[in-house]
Amino acid sequence: MKRTTFYTYMTMATFLLSAAACKKDYQDPSGPSQDQAFSSPQAITDAAVGLQANYVKDRTGLIYTTITSGSLLSGETFVTNPGNADEGQLGTGGNTVLNNNVVVTGMWAYTNKIVFDAERVLKATNTVISDKGYASGVIAYTSIFKALALGVQANYWEQVPDTISSPDATTRVGFIPGKQGYARAVRTIDNALNTIAANPISSAITPFLPKGINVVNTLYALKARYALSAGDYAAALDAANKVDLTSAGISTFNFNPQVANPIFTLVSSTSNIYQVVDSTMGLPVALAPTPTDARIPFYMTRQATGLKFVMSGFFKSNIQSIPVFLPGEITLIKAECYARNNDLVNGLAELNKVVTKKPSDDPFGIGANLPPVVVATIPDLLTQIYKHRRIEMFMSGQEIEDQRRFGRPTTERKRNYFPYPFVERNDNPNTPADPTF
Repeated sequence: MKRTTFYTYMTMATFLLSAAACKKDYQDPSGPSQDQAFSSPQAITDAAVGLQANYVKDRTGLIYTTITSGSLLSGETFVTNPGNADEGQLGTGGNTVLNNNVVVTGMWAYTNKIVFDAERVLKATNTVISDKGYASGVIAYTSIFKALALGVQANYWEQVPDTISSPDATTRVGFIPGKQGYARAVRTIDNALNTIAANPISSAITPFLPKGINVVNTLYALKARYALSAGDYAAALDAANKVDLTSAGISTFNFNPQVANPIFTLVSSTSNIYQVVDSTMGLPVALAPTPTDARIPFYMTRQATGLKFVMSGFFKSNIQSIPVFLPGEITLIKAECYARNNDLVNGLAELNKVVTKKPSDDPFGIGANLPPVVVATIPDLLTQIYKHRRIEMFMSGQEIEDQRRFGRPTTERKRNYFPYPFVERNDNPNTPADPTF
């Protein structure tokens, strides 16, 4: 597999971060100043829309790095070509994942860049945009990507930056525990929701935002996701109950031939980097899907020759959309919140909505179509919730957070957290020690 394109992009990403790694300052000295760049509503809107491009595009965007990392570390996928050394490190795990791994470095670079750019947009919006409804739309849309980037960092690193900028060029950012990073994502979303409540989003902004994102529904879904990871089950349940789980409420990252689905284009179209392991979906034998689980043929295709299984799901064409969240994820968040509060009856009821769901009843066609689960204890309920999260949300990038949160054995994953890239460590004395695993 030719890797020139990847390393070209990663060199750019590394430059972005190494230029001001620990100051988190991405101002281009050759370009316009911040005041010039954000001097009009259209310029601010364009900057906000650019956040999605950084999240989804190519092999450096967060879709590629998170799905690749989560699936390889959890054993859902395996590296098919040993020439892909950086993905190979993730597939092996442990201390083989180096501080200069380009997938890890790219994820670090682009999460920090998205947060930095998002905060610039948020800071400028209320000053420059006089239309409060239009400003609400910009703030809400921008907050989605800031929250996603913060969530990715907290998912993959034990500690995360506590800010994105400093009052002077000599101050280096500090770090906070990952759970506080999730809480920071929730605060970002709450600010957006409060802004919308005060001034509903104007339809004037709709033509300028990428199609596919249901802004308000996505904010509630992400709040449910990150409040759950932060351990705030009341907030997670409240947010989950406000998410529209019908086809009217879905949100997707949409693609076209110019900005293509990165997993299809780089991975599933060639099988030359990695592929799915098999129908166990990376789960141990005791938790492996029932052979009749209808989610297996949704997410993978069995072949008569060559690789036994190849990925399907949301990676079947270069223009196929990828969901921002799944309705099943939200239902399973409700189930987990009830279970964490020792409510067996409601937790089991929510779980079985996912277990018994038919593909035709899901906006994306995901359905297990199985008999309801029967459990008698909270620990057994939590085990079943974990199992069905992994199946329902296969290759979602959330696998390692789930494994940690549910207390799964470390033998079921390749690492708990990533090491900190050299581009951060070499320029920031506040960088924490690398985790041992």
